[in-house]
Amino acid sequence: MSGLEHLWATWRARYVKEEAGRAPDSLFEDIERAEMPDDESYIVWRGETCFSLLNIYPYCSGHLLVLPKRAVTELDDLSEEEHSELWTTVRAAVAAIKAAYAPEGVNVGMNLGRSAGAGITGHLHVHCLPRWSGDTNFMTAIANTRVLPEELAESWRKLRDAWPEI
Repeated sequence: MSGLEHLWATWRARYVKEEAGRAPDSLFEDIERAEMPDDESYIVWRGETCFSLLNIYPYCSGHLLVLPKRAVTELDDLSEEEHSELWTTVRAAVAAIKAAYAPEGVNVGMNLGRSAGAGITGHLHVHCLPRWSGDTNFMTAIANTRVLPEELAESWRKLRDAWPEI
């Protein structure tokens, strides 16, 4: 016996199933193209080929997504311009997170493909989120609830204010 324990977050299945019914390249494109103010769509920054927005189902306050405007599934599918702006934007997102939240660490990562954990497989995106020692607790595993200390609108304002010039 390995001692490996499993924690189930069954609420995620409903969310992933709902998104699976959408065209795989439409969710983030719809958000970016919507005629909605950035403070309502939670878009923090827009560039020529990429943008950054708050994750509306965050693991913690300040959880950003960085992605190309065009639906791209694989890193190899990015144009040189998209590739350059994507990683420049990731660097800016990390700087904004550090300035706005003063975390002890920052997670940066992406899941490419369903088997790798991607919930939205048709549009690659980079997760950038602040982390602190002890920032997880029993609430998610036991009560299927995340406890977030601030509203998305406040996270958006903090990150928008802290976003560096790029």
